[in-house]
Amino acid sequence: MSTLLQIVPRVPGGIDGVGDYALTIATRLRDKFGCDTVFATFKNSSAENAAGFEVSSLEGLLDDASRKYDHTLLHYVNYGFQKRGIPFRLLSILRALRQQHRGRLLTIFHELYASGPPWTSAFWLRPLQVHLAKSVGRLSDACIVSSDNFRSELKRMVPNAKIELHPVPSGLGEPSLSPNQIVDRDPHQWAIFGGTALVERSLRSFRQLLPRIPDSIAPRRLFVLGGVDNPVTRALLVDLMVDSDYRPRIAAADASEILKTCSFGWFNYFHRPDVETSVVLKSSAFAAVCAHGVIPVFPHRGSVISVEGDRLPGPFFVEPDYVEIPDGQGRARIAADICDWYQRHASSEHLVQGIARTLGLGA
Repeated sequence: MSTLLQIVPRVPGGIDGVGDYALTIATRLRDKFGCDTVFATFKNSSAENAAGFEVSSLEGLLDDASRKYDHTLLHYVNYGFQKRGIPFRLLSILRALRQQHRGRLLTIFHELYASGPPWTSAFWLRPLQVHLAKSVGRLSDACIVSSDNFRSELKRMVPNAKIELHPVPSGLGEPSLSPNQIVDRDPHQWAIFGGTALVERSLRSFRQLLPRIPDSIAPRRLFVLGGVDNPVTRALLVDLMVDSDYRPRIAAADASEILKTCSFGWFNYFHRPDVETSVVLKSSAFAAVCAHGVIPVFPHRGSVISVEGDRLPGPFFVEPDYVEIPDGQGRARIAADICDWYQRHASSEHLVQGIARTLGLGA
């Protein structure tokens, strides 16, 4: 059995976007290609494992030169590895690993660099973040990004990079849904799903724009799923005037069962509305909504989301002065089209087949 070293910001476990992504890859590579995974992170204890997979200290890898890995997969999240987004120590470890191991290095760029106004550290540190992303791209034999705009930007930064496009897959599985399981849903059942910050941000905008949602699909029951228990989120639900069910730290299987009953998902992913909407393809929460036949709805207009020219239905949105969202009659057809698009472009099968090809793993 071959062994893949997956370098991650923290030990996978729970509902965690990058962690879910890494575990999905590890499980599918083991089951389909006989390739085992060892996770490595700066933050771990010797007793930790991730869903049965070994977890090692990232810095300890350099002290154990005898340990051989066939290939390395890096999940590049610059702020995940260093609080200001400048993980120079990670870069030095990657260079040392390249000298010790002959296998391929595949990097999944979940982020490239940050930007912000002059009063934020992201503004001043952006040149260093760009430098680090370029260095990692040049070290890598191949790269994966989640959207066309990420691919264009990485190609500009590292012109010789070999880049594949694979949207992030669902972190809650990919249920096989019958037509009736989509058609028979209550159009008034909504969900907000994601990490702590995403849930809180989404709920704030949902409260503001709730009166603008058409009566035919107006929320009567709202599930708020994921993240840690947040007093602010609980306070935002107190006088919402919609029957709500808040479940932080929900198990992935339970969240999946709930999403299979929901018709719409409210999704305030972007800190700035001028960001291209296709950036949302790096979100496992967004992928989970699509995989479960839930129609994502944003609090502002957005640009087209597509992969290789194949457009995802929408984006749908609710703004103070304009609404573009399916009505009760059109909902089921659009939900089915979203599921089909997900299977064509964003499924874990699609991703893992691409990784296996890149690493030269045989079925």
